Amino acid sequence: MSPVSASSGYPSPTVAVASTLPKRKVASSVLIVPIRSGDDDGPATVVANSYLDAEAVGEIEVALEALGAKGGAEQLTRIVVPSLPVDSVLAVGLGRERDQWPAETIRRAAGAAARSLSGVETVITTLSDIDLEASIEGLILGAYRFTAFRSDKTAPRDAGVRKISVLTPDTRAATKDIAARAAAIATAVATARDFVNTPPSHLFPAEFAKRAKALGDAAGLEVEVLDDKTLAREGYGGIIGVGKGSSRPPRLVRLSHRGAKTKNSKSVALVGKGVTFDTGGISIKPAANMHHMTSDMGGAAAVIATVVLAAQQKLPIDVVATVPMAENMPSSTAQRPGDVLTQYGGITVEVLNTDAEGRLILADAIVRACEDEPDYLIETSTLTGAQTVALGARTPGVMGSDEFRDRVAEISQSVGENGWAMPLPEELKDDLKSTVADLANVSGSRFAGMLVAGTYLREFVSDGVQWAHIDIAAPAYNSGGPWGYTPKGGTGVPTRTMFAVLEDIARNG
Repeated sequence: MSPVSASSGYPSPTVAVASTLPKRKVASSVLIVPIRSGDDDGPATVVANSYLDAEAVGEIEVALEALGAKGGAEQLTRIVVPSLPVDSVLAVGLGRERDQWPAETIRRAAGAAARSLSGVETVITTLSDIDLEASIEGLILGAYRFTAFRSDKTAPRDAGVRKISVLTPDTRAATKDIAARAAAIATAVATARDFVNTPPSHLFPAEFAKRAKALGDAAGLEVEVLDDKTLAREGYGGIIGVGKGSSRPPRLVRLSHRGAKTKNSKSVALVGKGVTFDTGGISIKPAANMHHMTSDMGGAAAVIATVVLAAQQKLPIDVVATVPMAENMPSSTAQRPGDVLTQYGGITVEVLNTDAEGRLILADAIVRACEDEPDYLIETSTLTGAQTVALGARTPGVMGSDEFRDRVAEISQSVGENGWAMPLPEELKDDLKSTVADLANVSGSRFAGMLVAGTYLREFVSDGVQWAHIDIAAPAYNSGGPWGYTPKGGTGVPTRTMFAVLEDIARNG
């Protein structure tokens, strides 16, 4: 099978805004209707029913009661309602009644509904009457599929959801713009998912750089790609060191969006870890679950998707992504535990563990990004298993300069990606002392591994740059069962967080 092209990923459904249900029956269609739990364990009732007449609501609620539907969060009930112009109605539970439904509740309900659909081309929903943006994001991300490597024998027989119609009383241009923005954000997340889900046999550094360049060129970004010879000549010792064990040499990609200048325009650097596969190198990982290391470029995937989205949305700030890409393999040419390398910028590092490779390529990229003198720097990476130990599978750890760290974490929580602020205690730097070099790449302690990695990266951030490091070791890849709008495999985290931060900086500086 030949490499999949940059444009052959998940084709997002088209989104239309409407104020009424169709007048004629729509083929291969479903109407998604939110329901809430009944009081005192009573029957579930329809929410946001201004688009349905009393007859239709009555039919739905009678069927729900007959089937024993309780309306619990994300619970699904499929019914036929002859009076409505769709093949079927899918009732999705929101849980107990609230004065205001959180956006994440709507996003997850929409995603759970979309994930359950098979053989449906058109989705119509009244969830949008509660939260337009959340319903669109949830539907697109819940409908996401990655089928590029399936033969006709196992590929889905249907094309999946191709059209989404969201019902809202206001269909003016401004509302359509909001809907288009939500669809663009979800599509960017899908782009990041596509990268993560593409196997390392087909996404190695040169191919990853090629696809990033294609996306950048299509979005009108300035694109620069440094190959291994250029990296070696210019002193990118971390990227070269990690990549030297592989027959597929490393790359560094720079994607630049130049926003329209205003008096208070800011510049933001994005950096993402792009290890296309991580065996651990000479410090090799256990075989169990090593295949999950196809996701070790999840940070790079999210950064590429985010800077492309920033260009598409014409954010009035400069955003420059610096993305190091390498494959960490054991071989006769691989770096060894005990080797010393020189990071870009001159700091020497004793490599005590070749499986702590992400921080080595990130340090090079951070120094290069800081040469542009950005106001802010956001770096994200599947960096440490310690993130999973500390925060679990769905909560990214956010470290960095205190004020910006807290700002990023708060925004992350507001968009449903749930980043959590973590400290960088000063004493942890002592754990990174080396007897032969300026720094060691790991500490001798098994404690606070996520924070130690953040402390290492802090050494390479220029003074005066507000920065945040987002550890997504587990959140970037769902190795368990699907939930809400999150399928198994690549999640696209933290694309929505980073884009929301960029929008916040564009508004508030």
